[in-house]
Amino acid sequence: MTEEQKTTEATIPEFDPADIEKNKAIAGIAYLGILFFLPLVICPDSKYGKFHANQGLVLLIFGIVASIVGTILAFIPYIGWLFQLLLSLGVLALAIMGLINGFTGKAKELPIIGKIRILK
Repeated sequence: MTEEQKTTEATIPEFDPADIEKNKAIAGIAYLGILFFLPLVICPDSKYGKFHANQGLVLLIFGIVASIVGTILAFIPYIGWLFQLLLSLGVLALAIMGLINGFTGKAKELPIIGKIRILK
């Protein structure tokens, strides 16, 4: 096991299997834009729900920043448009990964942005 894998596994908390089973549907919904807050409201005591709510919030903020940057770069013909498309596809891919992780009961951090913790 590499040092990076050990570090990543150490940063992801362990969750109670009953908590995961009870809240995995709502955890998956956290990746649908502004709906990141639903796990915080529906299951406020769930560590699993809070983990995915945090990941959803970070993804939402990343998506907004990517949209702003993409809009600014879109003024550059071809290169800007291509960059905007790649940013949008990247956000979509991260959202799909999060949905799958939430609905299947996995607590994996999203690539690139997953280590950011806003909700404690």
